[in-house]
Amino acid sequence: MTGTQVPGNGRKDLAMKHRRSFAADLKRQIIEELLSGVSTPAQLIRRYEISSSLLYHWKEQYAKGRFNNEPSKEAALEDRVRQLEQLVGKLTMENEFLKKAVQRGLLTLPKKNDNSLLNTVTSLKTRKGGANL
Repeated sequence: MTGTQVPGNGRKDLAMKHRRSFAADLKRQIIEELLSGVSTPAQLIRRYEISSSLLYHWKEQYAKGRFNNEPSKEAALEDRVRQLEQLVGKLTMENEFLKKAVQRGLLTLPKKNDNSLLNTVTSLKTRKGGANL
């Protein structure tokens, strides 16, 4: 049976290793060393005994400014694009919903000289027997 002897705790399987934690300063130092070109990813992975996926995860976090550093302009722009894409999706869904409501006769389109959606909703409530506003 494989395992290591742990004082006061009996045997402990190798798969049950203690999860290491790294300080934000150390993570920032490692990523800055990577970005400066002083060390290659392979060198950093061996030196600090970390996985490549963890190194690249830290790199993404660094770009977002999560290690007490300024976020990169690229990361800030990517975040803004993500927010705008979410807004476009929401507005597209609302637009499709309103189109279907018009097709089913639940809403009437406003007249060309009347751009108020409130009038459209008010006319709907009046027509369907709702209370007048």
